[in-house]
Amino acid sequence: MALIKSISGIRGTIGGNTGDNLTPLDIVKFTAAYGNWILENSSNKKIVIGRDGRISGPMVQQLVVNTLLALGIDVVDLGLSTTPTVELAVVWEKAGGGIIITASHNPKEWNALKLLDQSGEFLSAGNGAVILEKAAKEDFCFAPVDKLGNYSVNDSYLQQHIETILHYPLVDVKAIRNKQYKVVVDVVNSTGALIVPPLLKALGAEEVIVLNGEVTGRFAHNPEPLPENLTALSTAVRQQRADLGIAVDPDVDRLCFVCEDGSMFGEEYTLVAVADFVLGKRLGNTVSNMSSTKALREITVKHGGQYFPSAVGEVNVVKKMKEVNAVIGGEGNGGIIVPDLHYGRDALIGIGLFLSALAAHKNGIKSFRAKYPDYFISKNKIELENGIDVKAIFEKIKKKYKNQPVNTEDGLKIEFDSDWVHLRTSNTEPIIRIYAESNFETTANNIALRLMQDIKESL
Repeated sequence: MALIKSISGIRGTIGGNTGDNLTPLDIVKFTAAYGNWILENSSNKKIVIGRDGRISGPMVQQLVVNTLLALGIDVVDLGLSTTPTVELAVVWEKAGGGIIITASHNPKEWNALKLLDQSGEFLSAGNGAVILEKAAKEDFCFAPVDKLGNYSVNDSYLQQHIETILHYPLVDVKAIRNKQYKVVVDVVNSTGALIVPPLLKALGAEEVIVLNGEVTGRFAHNPEPLPENLTALSTAVRQQRADLGIAVDPDVDRLCFVCEDGSMFGEEYTLVAVADFVLGKRLGNTVSNMSSTKALREITVKHGGQYFPSAVGEVNVVKKMKEVNAVIGGEGNGGIIVPDLHYGRDALIGIGLFLSALAAHKNGIKSFRAKYPDYFISKNKIELENGIDVKAIFEKIKKKYKNQPVNTEDGLKIEFDSDWVHLRTSNTEPIIRIYAESNFETTANNIALRLMQDIKESL
């Protein structure tokens, strides 16, 4: 069905033909290319790996482990884990790199290899390109039998991650505990089940009700934490009379909340609320990708900082955060990056900081949401067939809207007075994403529909 090679890793559907999907041969080839790159660029031959709860996870894990061992690389296997936990463990283990086996928010037929450097951060575009070239040329050499790598298992890092959140200076455990929150959490049949409920209990939640808590990889609904996929969570929050609901994606790097009446807090506003709280404690700059809400810019300016946009993709956000020395950043999909913890999206620190901010608010989460503006982002997508020339399509649209301010840094972003629309190909799926934001929901939807029609006409 699909094999996508991008800054977000090597991602594809399981089964099918080699080179067109994420088959065992593709997994071995890309793992070998990465492992060989590590050996060439570091004297450290240790790599940390971990996986989410996907059906294909054990199969992919064994292929990855044995390929690395065959290269002479030592493997520390975290087993079932989360993306941010593996990122932290690379540093804690003083490893040369890491591989996270997860397709994040993609459906169950997908899996992926997310590749990390020795800092536990995603590889730069340049280094990723080198690895792709190695894989294409099969430019790697395996170790002789006396120099095979060593394999070990370490299942302690989920708890260490929780302890790290509890001791983070801005997480107010006492204030959260005093609120005695009743929380419903949807962990979508993946590894969030192993860490989010224990974290909430450690933070002092009075009661935690778990939905889809069996780690089967057979996701009870589309695993992307969007409003249309969270109807069961919304209903459960109302029926249980909970204080709030929490949803994460399968690898626990995205985060969103549900208010006590079942309404959505809004995934775009996860970062806005957390940034508002952090900026109230630490003056500084912020970064989000250019598909994220303009509310973050307004919050940042209110606190006396500067806001900077980046291209979409975690590695791009992190790069910009380092350039401008941002104190908080992330993406509008519910991804929170707290740089003095680690440069990676992390739903766990997001939960700690969000609940600290909520606990400082006198009333409930619905009232807390009312502190922030009601901008609307219409999020849409068009599936792509093989061979489509997206650049040519975008060039036609750029000419059509030549009288509007246009940014081509990442796809095509067009400004309409205080509104905007962003068109770009996804790093994780064979689609064009069309995001539009306005003060009014109807306007945002109409802008998105207009541009979708422009794309279809160009096709």
